[in-house]
Amino acid sequence: MKKVIASPLAPAAIGPYSQAIMADNTLYVSGQLPVNPATGSIPEGIEAQTRQSLTNIGNILAEAGLGFNDVVKTCVLLDDIAEFGAMNSIYAEFFTEDKPARVCYQVAALPKGAKVEIDAIAVYNAPESESAGE
Repeated sequence: MKKVIASPLAPAAIGPYSQAIMADNTLYVSGQLPVNPATGSIPEGIEAQTRQSLTNIGNILAEAGLGFNDVVKTCVLLDDIAEFGAMNSIYAEFFTEDKPARVCYQVAALPKGAKVEIDAIAVYNAPESESAGE
């Protein structure tokens, strides 16, 4: 079963895609640019942009009843790999336990002139009694 997940606290999709799709117990979050959903603006600097992208992901996760601890994989796209350390320091503030698997790439350019875009895959882990069929 597939369900579209959309949070009003994250920017609307800028193309023909969904913010996220829940398929069975897995949530696939589309790449999140550092767009402030209230203003449509992108903050300056890699730290602020990383924080905004991850905040957007957090709001989408919450809409699906999940959190950062449920994330199993992320992909980080940077327009300049030299900013990896600065991005990583902010990223570590959001993923504090059981850190997900991750890849990070430098790309030629990102939409809207952003410095970072991050996507995520999260898995719903049912409580023990629920997964045991009780």
